[in-house]
Amino acid sequence: MKAVLEFEFPKDDVEFYWATNGATMNLVLWKMDQWLRSKTKHASDDMSDDTYKAFEVCREQLRGLIDEYNLDLDK
Repeated sequence: MKAVLEFEFPKDDVEFYWATNGATMNLVLWKMDQWLRSKTKHASDDMSDDTYKAFEVCREQLRGLIDEYNLDLDK
């Protein structure tokens, strides 16, 4: 099976950008998720409870958006 995407330039510049940069955007989201995870998993003893909670809230928000849009960062 083949899939062919066609773009009409310059009208479809934005669509072309999104189509060709999807893998990179997926990688950025995955790296951000892993960074937030490491901040709580390997939290230092001197990290304040507020900071810890902020990292948790940010990761929960990110994961919620990923789920809401049916994205899979592991593909």
